[in-house]
Amino acid sequence: MSFLDKMEKKLGRFAVKNLMIYLLVFYAGGFILSYVNPTFYIEHLCLNMERIFAGEIWRLVTFIIYPPSTSILWFLLEMYILFSLGRALERLWGSFYFDLYILIGILSLIVAALLVYLITGKVLLLYPDNIYLSLILAFGMTVPDMQFLLYFIIPIKAKYIMFFYGAVLAYQFVTGGWPARVQIIASLFNFFLFFLFIRRPFLRVRQGIRRAEFQRKMRETAREAQNLRPMGARHVCSVCGRTNISDPELEFRFCSRCAGNREYCLEHLYTHIHVTEDRPEQEG
Repeated sequence: MSFLDKMEKKLGRFAVKNLMIYLLVFYAGGFILSYVNPTFYIEHLCLNMERIFAGEIWRLVTFIIYPPSTSILWFLLEMYILFSLGRALERLWGSFYFDLYILIGILSLIVAALLVYLITGKVLLLYPDNIYLSLILAFGMTVPDMQFLLYFIIPIKAKYIMFFYGAVLAYQFVTGGWPARVQIIASLFNFFLFFLFIRRPFLRVRQGIRRAEFQRKMRETAREAQNLRPMGARHVCSVCGRTNISDPELEFRFCSRCAGNREYCLEHLYTHIHVTEDRPEQEG
């Protein structure tokens, strides 16, 4: 068990459930503020390290209310997308890993702004909008073949959306100046950290998908085997589907370690994967 798995076991119950909903409330507040007082965010809330060192430490938190869009229609659409992605990722990864992903994304922006200020003496205003794109990339890596209705009309798989936004960010990185590059690196640090080093959330989901696919195939095999019995078959192999009718010389045996009184031919009796009520058990 990895260090983070141990931390999840000990601290998982303290993880913030439905974190995306709270973030969306902050974004909605920032959106309303941008209409009521467009300059208030820059003057009092943004991630300005010079003002933070002057005592305005609330900026370390308030900078995240920056809305992803100032257009009402785009804002509502992006809120719906973020809610769907955030809820799905939290369900797939668990609240602990999802909260950690968001936290690392926020902290990476703070650290990047701090390093730029300490090294160059310049204030670089970093915004959290690219963290939203990191959710799209993370979702595409987790369930690449899941299909969306883009703009509620166009069916498209998650991996293609991931490739598109990845290409857009790569173009911005190449053509933009150093501030844009720092923004992109800091905003995607959590994605690269999870994908290259932590990896546990991705692997957990993929294992679940493979387990579900295996169980689906086993159910299909069992149904096919059951469909043969009305034709007079007394014995059916749960792996290959051969029967005493199709192969009269075959011998069949029941496996005591498998659930459901499964029967196998001698070829698969000692090589099949045991099926329990919970999950398949690999022959050892």
